[in-house]
Amino acid sequence: MKIMIIGSGGSGKSTFARQLSSILGLPVHHLDAYYYKPGWVPTPKQEWDEIQKRLVAQKEWIIDGNYGRTLPIRMNAADVIIYFDLSRWITTYRVIKRRVQYNGITRPDLNEGCPERLDWAFLKWVWNFKKTSRTGIMEKMDAYKDGKAIIVIRTTKQVKGLIKQLKLEGRSYFNNVGHSQQ
Repeated sequence: MKIMIIGSGGSGKSTFARQLSSILGLPVHHLDAYYYKPGWVPTPKQEWDEIQKRLVAQKEWIIDGNYGRTLPIRMNAADVIIYFDLSRWITTYRVIKRRVQYNGITRPDLNEGCPERLDWAFLKWVWNFKKTSRTGIMEKMDAYKDGKAIIVIRTTKQVKGLIKQLKLEGRSYFNNVGHSQQ
């Protein structure tokens, strides 16, 4: 099984990916940990594309992260697409909370040498995510609606409900999911 998780910063993608990995026994890959080299140095485009192609070629995985230019690499390979479409208030609060929680240290979903940081550009990206990215993501997901399980999560209550269902049903849960608006 191959599951991709996308959504705004602060939406809970990485936490959910770890929970999903624990429940389903799938390896999890946090794209930020691959993209940023120590010191927050970004990976060049060609190398970045190759990294993702290697990841999606694996037999099973959970991959969390956006990176809009390369969404098609993951969408083509995924069996399940989960999109966290939460309120900007929740995501903005969470990135600020995360900054305080991981002050000066590296989060579990980042590469070593990338201590937590928060700047105006990132806050602005999180705040405007629905306005600037949502339509494109929804259009891309719509193109895959006939061949993949697609889940759109809009509330934290839905996240908890999905975790509960997955604990009960495991991987078979996804067999009954179509283009779902959870």
